[in-house]
Amino acid sequence: MTTAHPDAAHIAADLDTLLDPAPLRLETGITRLPGGGLIVAARTDLHGCKGRMLDWWFKFFQTTQHIKWWHPQDHVEHRGWDEHWRRGESYVGASIHAVESLADLPPVAAKLKFHAPQDCLDAARLHAATANGDVSAAVYARIGFGDAIELDAEGDPMDGQMIHLARDTPFGCVLRSRFYLGLSSARPEQDVPDVLGLNLLRHCYTEFTFLSRFLPSIYYGEHANDEAVPLPW
Repeated sequence: MTTAHPDAAHIAADLDTLLDPAPLRLETGITRLPGGGLIVAARTDLHGCKGRMLDWWFKFFQTTQHIKWWHPQDHVEHRGWDEHWRRGESYVGASIHAVESLADLPPVAAKLKFHAPQDCLDAARLHAATANGDVSAAVYARIGFGDAIELDAEGDPMDGQMIHLARDTPFGCVLRSRFYLGLSSARPEQDVPDVLGLNLLRHCYTEFTFLSRFLPSIYYGEHANDEAVPLPW
């Protein structure tokens, strides 16, 4: 990890636990880092979906309508990807700007800059987990909120980090999501209170539940030229 945050080692260790499919002490809930930052964990079952579909979704969506499919209530506006996003090809290295609310909290601007998952996970362990089927997709980003987002020298938002790790199952896939918040704050407990984390948890679970209801049809409809479509009849 490139961040020099005092909780960097705790975050790295927590991230690597996600590569093990065995039950974790925290699958869904919130807890505090030693430095006061907040960890938000959410586990969502995506019926009928596979990790490759989740990875593809981040290469596909690009309009406000698309993100409203994803969360009809909380997603307010898609303000666009930057020039590093290539539709259908890659989102790693790209940044997205959007406006969204978190359950009961009012809308706020957000920026996410996406990185390769090896930037936050042990590369050897990630390779092994992918090879043995414990991980089928990994989406990692640095995140920032508000109208004046603090960026580091590489242009990464400094407020927090986000990862989504999928593992394919017979019913679809299991998604583990983690958010690490308050990383740029001197008073994370005040600036990132528990209620924000609980609302983010609800938002994350809801958006991926909505996504699971339409993603397979969109994926095959847009992507079916080189992949057989499993028909229900």
